[in-house]
Amino acid sequence: MSIFKPFITSDVIVSPFKVNKSFTFTGNELTGSNVQIDRFLAKNITASLWVSSSNTTGYITTQSQALVYRSIKELYYSNYIGGDDGSPAATASFNNDGTITGPAYTPNYYNYLSNTLPPSRYFPTGSDEAATVISIPSNLFGEYLKPGTVNISTSSSFFGNIILQDDGLGNLLQGSLKVGDIIYEHGIIIITNSGILGSSDGYGFVQYGSTLYGGGDYDFVNNIYNSLITCSFESTVTLYETQYKCTIRENEFNFSNNPSLISGSTAISNGSGSLFPQPGSGKLNDNVTGSYFSPYITTVGLYNNNKELLAVAKLAQPLPVSSVTDTSILINFDF
Repeated sequence: MSIFKPFITSDVIVSPFKVNKSFTFTGNELTGSNVQIDRFLAKNITASLWVSSSNTTGYITTQSQALVYRSIKELYYSNYIGGDDGSPAATASFNNDGTITGPAYTPNYYNYLSNTLPPSRYFPTGSDEAATVISIPSNLFGEYLKPGTVNISTSSSFFGNIILQDDGLGNLLQGSLKVGDIIYEHGIIIITNSGILGSSDGYGFVQYGSTLYGGGDYDFVNNIYNSLITCSFESTVTLYETQYKCTIRENEFNFSNNPSLISGSTAISNGSGSLFPQPGSGKLNDNVTGSYFSPYITTVGLYNNNKELLAVAKLAQPLPVSSVTDTSILINFDF
């Protein structure tokens, strides 16, 4: 026989907490069917329309280099075209006659900044200048990339080992040199700076010039595309832990419904080898009528309003119910 007691609002606490998972992919794993990390070349090409199969980019999905360039410019750099620390604000004057003197635009775009510190974002705007975009799918990064965990490394006989690291503030660094930005909530990594240092001789190379897009070991982007690259990061997902406080007052649940407590009760078989106690005369056994008798709790069931069992909590060991003070059992589960 079951005994039900309803919860009140203060008995149920829902607590969110963040969990992270590490990922590391190398070479062709990046574009594998289970990974799907795409990479694009975003280029400032003067083209009014995208002509299919011309100036395309992408390993998983085919995109226009010009459209990728315009997209990241609009989404992440529209406030910083006039300067790394933000374009000058418009200073238009509204005259008494209704006319406006000065520029009518204002750089009030939302560019997905990762914090409230003074920003610094560089974006190449010259003709044929470009940027590299690495797009991580949401089924890998969850709600957002964990700040400070993004790492990209590649190597070649010309450049040596190149390591680009996340500083936790949305900046992609090679050593102390900023070379790009990380949009944590979108899983986007953008390499925009005009210089990448090669460890073989310590000189800076023009990232978007003939050296880095020239092919072979001299092509940094090709090294990102091929098996020499390693990309690692951590995903972030919010889980919700629900805690139910089951409070037993000193005057509650102080009697057991076990038929074996009835004198004269017997156990009969159901024909399959299982024994079930049967009540006898209806008189309690002497050992359970004393004032010191206390039933033990071994299992707590959680039910819905229709008295349907939803979850069962098993205690590690039987718990005696106190007759002088309240007993609280905390049930936690995550979903």
